[in-house]
Amino acid sequence: MHGSRIAAIGHYQPARVLTNEDLADMVDTSDEWIRTRVGIHTRHIAGPDEPVDELAAHAAAKALAAAGLGPADIDLVLVATSTAIDRSPNTAARVAGRLGIPGPAAMDINVVCAGFTHALATADHTIRAGAATRALVIGAEKMTDVADWSDRSTCVLVGDGAGAAVVEACAPEQEPGIGPVLWGSVPEMGHTVRIEGTPPRFAQEGQSVYRWATTRLPAIARQACERTGIAPEDLAGVVLHQANLRIIEPLAEKIGAVNAVIARDVTESGNTSAASIPLALSKLVEQGALPTGAPVLLFGFGGNLSYAGQVIHCP
Repeated sequence: MHGSRIAAIGHYQPARVLTNEDLADMVDTSDEWIRTRVGIHTRHIAGPDEPVDELAAHAAAKALAAAGLGPADIDLVLVATSTAIDRSPNTAARVAGRLGIPGPAAMDINVVCAGFTHALATADHTIRAGAATRALVIGAEKMTDVADWSDRSTCVLVGDGAGAAVVEACAPEQEPGIGPVLWGSVPEMGHTVRIEGTPPRFAQEGQSVYRWATTRLPAIARQACERTGIAPEDLAGVVLHQANLRIIEPLAEKIGAVNAVIARDVTESGNTSAASIPLALSKLVEQGALPTGAPVLLFGFGGNLSYAGQVIHCP
């Protein structure tokens, strides 16, 4: 196959909004403390009757509608998530069941905050190999299920939501719309971001993650641009994992994307892990902030200390 492209994108967030003031009633914190340290104002919170696969299915249905496609047009479903409670049926199979997709390959991908960009690369490779023709690639998380609500350094970060992309094969005359992935990890530092235990709880070594993200990742993100043959200053948009505004802004600056729209959805959505990149991209597309076909860098990073990035053409 010649390559693949993102045909359409969609997102979904639960209706309930948790403000910084609400958190101040739950834990020793304040609106000023949260805004100063992480830049977050609000986050969306799913209810006990809203599992990860439901969030994912809502976002996927929007992406399908935007692409003008139906369930029967999809033959691969990939869901990036680290917060699904059940192991089997996996989240992808449950999403396929909710949407009525007949007979797809259905897989979950757990690379935590870099999950969506890993899943997007996997869909691209699968389509290029001829093993699929059209895929749903979804990032969906219910981070509030794994939050430690007594730890003010982490519970103020998290939110719930999902974003989804329809990825399809390019026609022979089309330029590929998903560039080569640059991915990797630092396993010896994997302990710095964790979701582990029974019940599982999210914890991190914030300063270690901050130093790694702001010093090591800019050069890696620039290499992702080089693999596509584009200079950072020619990017129209940069959508980084929405971890923390104090990481996003210096990282974007060090990449050198001086003319790009920088996604800052973390301020209203919090850290939604694997959902954060498609969620933020979908909002920028919905707002008309990025022109169709424009080059956009997607770059995920975080848990495992894994990273993955690629330049796409904006749907």
